[in-house]
Amino acid sequence: MDIKARVGNLGSRSRVTLAVGVVAVVVAAWAVPSVTGTLHAPQQNVAREQGGGTATDGHNSDGSAQGGDGGTQQQSGISDGIAHASEAGGNAVNITIDDGPDPVWTPKVLDVLKRHGVKATFCMIGPQAKAHPDLVKQVIAAGHRLCDHTVDHDTSMDKKPVAYQEKEILDAKKMIEDAAGGGAQVLYYRAPGGAFTPDSRRIAATNGMRPLGWNIDSKDFDKPGTAAIVNTVKKEIGNGPTLLFHDGGGDRQQTVEALDQVLTWLKAQGRATGFPVRTTP
Repeated sequence: MDIKARVGNLGSRSRVTLAVGVVAVVVAAWAVPSVTGTLHAPQQNVAREQGGGTATDGHNSDGSAQGGDGGTQQQSGISDGIAHASEAGGNAVNITIDDGPDPVWTPKVLDVLKRHGVKATFCMIGPQAKAHPDLVKQVIAAGHRLCDHTVDHDTSMDKKPVAYQEKEILDAKKMIEDAAGGGAQVLYYRAPGGAFTPDSRRIAATNGMRPLGWNIDSKDFDKPGTAAIVNTVKKEIGNGPTLLFHDGGGDRQQTVEALDQVLTWLKAQGRATGFPVRTTP
């Protein structure tokens, strides 16, 4: 007997029960893909923020997705999207210096920047700033900007509890601002190794710091040689405007030499320099 005959032989109450059951099955089948998609979306967002991406796979060198910052403006007026663009616009680039301040290398980096008339953003580690307040004051006096690079430079902090992330970020911010004195502000936050999370970005932006990424890792930290550092920048300059160098973490003589050559080359290319954006363009 076919299904129409079976339904026809059922009483009215049984037919209602059968109809309700069919509708429930259809609704459940339709809903499954939607629920699955919702569960996977946050995991994809987190994966884009973890380090390891390169410009060639649709990501910046810090692991963040290329294109719009995808951020939300917080009550502070600062977006929590990872910044790469330059306030100067056009083809301007942003020079960013990480892991200091260092009593030997930060003054040398400052001398190079002064000689070229370039302003940079210094992403400082909290205890380093606390230990060398004179250098933090020199950075501010020269017209450069400050960036929070956490207390411990924990590159796995994206896998740690939110309370841990918050303490790393806000304790470092206080150390840097106390060292700078005079009401100086920390305007950016850069996650160690690009280990951003939605929570760390929100914490930073809520406290007036724009999350700051990079497009070009000069590879200077590994000390591959001055020429190799310069060539890396030249080769990857098309990836975006924000360049990463270091003034801490060991002998930075190659960085000082390479930065001097890179700034000379950028000027010859007609590339201005500026600061990273703080609000959404």
